[in-house]
Amino acid sequence: MKLSDFYFDLPEELIAQKPSGIRGQDRLMLLNRETGEVRHLKMDDLPDLITPDTLMVFNNSKVRRSRCYGIKLSDVEGQGGREQEFMFLNQMTPEGNLWHTMVKGAKKVKAGNKYRFTDGSVGTIIEHENDSGSEFRTIQFDSRLDDDWFGRNGHIPLPPYIRREDDDTDSERYQTVYAKETGSSACPTAGLHFTEDMFRRLDEKGIERVFVTLHVGLGTFLPVRTENIEEHKMHEEVYTIPFDVAEKINQAKKDGRPILAVGTTSVRTLESASDENGFVKGGSSATHIFMYPGYKFKCVNQMFTNFHTPESTLIMLVSAFAGREHILNAYQKAVEEKYHFFSYGDCMLIR
Repeated sequence: MKLSDFYFDLPEELIAQKPSGIRGQDRLMLLNRETGEVRHLKMDDLPDLITPDTLMVFNNSKVRRSRCYGIKLSDVEGQGGREQEFMFLNQMTPEGNLWHTMVKGAKKVKAGNKYRFTDGSVGTIIEHENDSGSEFRTIQFDSRLDDDWFGRNGHIPLPPYIRREDDDTDSERYQTVYAKETGSSACPTAGLHFTEDMFRRLDEKGIERVFVTLHVGLGTFLPVRTENIEEHKMHEEVYTIPFDVAEKINQAKKDGRPILAVGTTSVRTLESASDENGFVKGGSSATHIFMYPGYKFKCVNQMFTNFHTPESTLIMLVSAFAGREHILNAYQKAVEEKYHFFSYGDCMLIR
């Protein structure tokens, strides 16, 4: 399939730059994956759209304050003082002092460069095999970088299509209410629509929910650079399915109950851990699964998700689930009805 098969025209003003005034007060589109029928509803309607036997699966990864700025220290040529943006992705050693980062303007960030961060700590760029021609760099510190360090030095890593600096509102709103396991460089944003009151209403209907963890990498925002999408190399992300959660998912599959994945990250987790019959294996692993039309879903049969960017791996994923024509038709209707798109935008239930 071609990359252009997943293009749609999106007016700039429909890209949500801020969250809604009140969490959970968003629009909800219901899409029938078999017929393509669309209904325009509200998030408040969700409990009435889910049958009591459904098992909902959420991703409880927590966003790290991973966008950090360092000042370059003078080198032998006397060059220094320039601010450099780093996105800290994951630690590379158990000691927590060696980090894989994505660097803005990476050409100028060379091995041996030293950078001082807000709290005075200094990191050094070290040689590694991917330095040349890559936006990624490895940076080493003398001590461990923990949540306190990122609290002192970091900013909320808003996506590139949100064209503003983060503020105090984002510290709360770019985080799900059930976030628990720190490690994501981007929020699993489908979960942003859920509130404690929504969970209470789901509980009252007897709808069961479980939590998995997949730490979202910035690769989720990297463009597909190949016209033939089959040639695209997917980024890798680490996930964990607790063993008791795996048991509940597998029992639900045995009982023929619907598995509703909240967010594409939950979908990636479940499908990566599934055997051919849709039964999942508990534990931790890494995935670079790439789902596009032709992929046969093994575990997930309902999906709750946001609206995704044109020509992205995420619109390919939902197209694999509901059909490309159904998705593009639904997105066109969303544009006509002026839904808000992407991380802080409105949502869709596909069943």
